[in-house]
Amino acid sequence: MKKVMPFVFALAVLVVPIGVFAQQGQITVGTVTTTETVGTVSEVSPDTIVIRSETSTTPMEYRYTESTTYVDDTGAAVSIETVKSGLPVTVYYTLEGDRMVADKVVVQKTTTTTTETPAIEERIETTTRTIETK
Repeated sequence: MKKVMPFVFALAVLVVPIGVFAQQGQITVGTVTTTETVGTVSEVSPDTIVIRSETSTTPMEYRYTESTTYVDDTGAAVSIETVKSGLPVTVYYTLEGDRMVADKVVVQKTTTTTTETPAIEERIETTTRTIETK
């Protein structure tokens, strides 16, 4: 028993510092917040999309990368070439430093409603009477 106690003590002295040093190597991963903006495409350049939204007075610039996905409102993939000025979109983005990076761009269908103006028909009736005099 006398020989076992020093061995257990020595083992405890060796194991405790290893656990403390192992804690220093841990990496804490923060949370990523994805935000969305609904608006109309104002401009598309080789690495940015500029969106005008109803909630902001200034246009918002979003960077896009190779990992940015583009879909229509049904969820079907579309190419970036479909993203053009004037189209309504929803941009899902994350903040990377002071830049907004688009993760997903949802292109909304544009619908045009044509209201037919009723044709105005104008009729002029002319009645001619002939009266015979005797």
